[in-house]
Amino acid sequence: MKKKKSRSDRKVEEFSEEVMQFLKENSHKSYSLKQIVKKLHIGSKHLKISLEPMLESMVRKGSISINKHGEYKAVKRAAVITGKVDFVNPRYAFVTSEESEEDIFVRAEDLETALDDDIVKVRITGYKKDGRITGEVVEIVERFRTEFVGRLELGDNFGFVIPDFKKMYQDIYIRPSDLRGAKNNDKVIVKITEWSGPRKKPEGEIIDVLGKAGEHEAEMHSIMAEFGLPFRFTDTIEKQASKIGSVITGEEENNRKDFRDVLTFTIDPEDAKDFDDAISYRNLGNGSHEVGVHIADVTHYVRDGTLLDEEAYKRGTSVYLVDRTVPMLPEKLSNDLCSLKPNEDKLTFSAVFELDSEARATREWFGKTIIHSDRRFTYEEAQERLDSRAGDYWEELTILNELALKLRIERFRKGSINFETTEIKFKLDEKGKPLEVIPKIRKDSHKLIEDFMLLANKRVAEFIYNLHGGTERRTFVYRVHDEPDEEKLVVFENFAKRFGHSLNIKQVGISRALNNLIDDIQGKPEQNVLENLAIRSMAKAKYSTTEMGHFGLSFNHYTHFTSPIRRYPDMMVHRLLSHYLQKGKQVAREQYESKCIHCSEREKVATDAERASIKYKQVEYMKDRVGEIFDALISGVTDWGIFAEIIETKSEGMIRLSSLEDDFYVYDERNYRIIGRRNKKIFSLGDKIRVLITRVDIDRRTIDLELSENNE
Repeated sequence: MKKKKSRSDRKVEEFSEEVMQFLKENSHKSYSLKQIVKKLHIGSKHLKISLEPMLESMVRKGSISINKHGEYKAVKRAAVITGKVDFVNPRYAFVTSEESEEDIFVRAEDLETALDDDIVKVRITGYKKDGRITGEVVEIVERFRTEFVGRLELGDNFGFVIPDFKKMYQDIYIRPSDLRGAKNNDKVIVKITEWSGPRKKPEGEIIDVLGKAGEHEAEMHSIMAEFGLPFRFTDTIEKQASKIGSVITGEEENNRKDFRDVLTFTIDPEDAKDFDDAISYRNLGNGSHEVGVHIADVTHYVRDGTLLDEEAYKRGTSVYLVDRTVPMLPEKLSNDLCSLKPNEDKLTFSAVFELDSEARATREWFGKTIIHSDRRFTYEEAQERLDSRAGDYWEELTILNELALKLRIERFRKGSINFETTEIKFKLDEKGKPLEVIPKIRKDSHKLIEDFMLLANKRVAEFIYNLHGGTERRTFVYRVHDEPDEEKLVVFENFAKRFGHSLNIKQVGISRALNNLIDDIQGKPEQNVLENLAIRSMAKAKYSTTEMGHFGLSFNHYTHFTSPIRRYPDMMVHRLLSHYLQKGKQVAREQYESKCIHCSEREKVATDAERASIKYKQVEYMKDRVGEIFDALISGVTDWGIFAEIIETKSEGMIRLSSLEDDFYVYDERNYRIIGRRNKKIFSLGDKIRVLITRVDIDRRTIDLELSENNE
């Protein structure tokens, strides 16, 4: 066997070609410096020393890439790839694409006129020093939005609309002929009509006037318009809803299991108008209890394929803004026909369980029912009976609460994560002005209902999953939640250590570690920051026909069965469950998977709109507090500023790095902090600071902060 030539006998140039050829031939893998030395049998000290700068030069040229682990890989360079724009800030964006493992960094000047969420074609141009792929947009394939909500500023012979949307960094020029009667400082909807290039302003025309900027109705309508939420149902939809009869026929009664003689009640928020779930209870003796979870039978009234159904699917979900609901169904259905109001016969779809004294389900039944609710409880009324052990139905409520507690304990024992993030609500005056910020407090009455809803959702999913149609699982709509990303958890674990909290994930497992942490931080200043960061490290729950379990709840099978008045996926679940209970055949998976994707997207829009409305009211509440100093926690750190959450109101504002005049601060992305170059002062995520409110911008829904002088 021939002995290989020593690397010292080879020229560096030849060696460079050999390294490149090796990486190209193994382009499906990444290699560390040591692995390359070993694979190429590099013995020469001279070549070993020259290898790293050689590889760095290749990275700069864009012929190879380096990942965060310091491993090198040959670049498979497509001339042009298609992806979606994430316009991070005015200076740059990322394009995400299934054609690229990594997001592509694009400077703002290389975006052409692409905007956030647009589908574009981007040409790969090379690599940044940190190894990120760079590119330039060569074509806009599809605009995500051409209409924007904003505030009109009028000049002598023209106007500009300053968009509310934070990822729209261009003001929109309006000709006098396109003002449509809008006045200075009006909130308007503007449509972009022309945009000749990135160095020009987009031009547009006003298509709707929402009212004066800063007024409650105008601002709430602007949020609805920003997220594409409908202001009302069309006359056609309302007419179709009005034609649905409310009389329950004898034939319909005979086709359903009758629970009208069984004690049944609802427990909902004080201001609730639609009641889509009710609980029935009867003592079976010998320590056994029958608990019925009765859900409004929406699909009895909203037939598949009708205009009503199409509208419900399009909306996907009801949206709960701070002062109003944008419903999925017209009021005739949501607040009347389908609402489980007391002292009325109502059609329901039910999950009925026989539970032993330890809340173990020994029997279950699913099917169509008719109920008659005996009582409508608010959460406060139900809690009063649990606390005082007096009042109507206190004994039944107490038994149900004890059973719910046992279900909860068992769920946590099996790994369910006990996230209890602080939510807020507002006390508003008659004009919608916020008078007070009130934290929502969850008590046993809330948890009682939640635990029985979780039981129903879980057991319905298990029932369908275990139905066999030949060798193929039945198509169904599941609510799935994947395991968290391991790297994100490691970062979170290291961050929690700064507050003296050791998770010990490897020793006790993810779920137990997180629950131990949640228990440990209750009532502490860092609670909200750590809980929010923990949630950010989790995967997002979504709807899917592919069952993969629900990590957060630690359920192997889970669905959404219990809220069809406000969630379209629950309507799909009702239809599929009814179909299979009647021995129906397998249904097409592709059709339902497409609907799952749509509903997951609509859910995200609803969540973002709800957060925007809360943010608006928080900002409006703080408008009168400019000049005041508050305790705050650092809730985010970026290369341009520090985000801080004011503890008293849960309002978030930003301290611009440019306002920190005592030093030049450097952003440490890996450790969620900034560090002073000279004084080495550190501001980290979760640090408690004192902040001064300097400016509040209602249009942008932002609060500008500065560090208070007494932060030493």
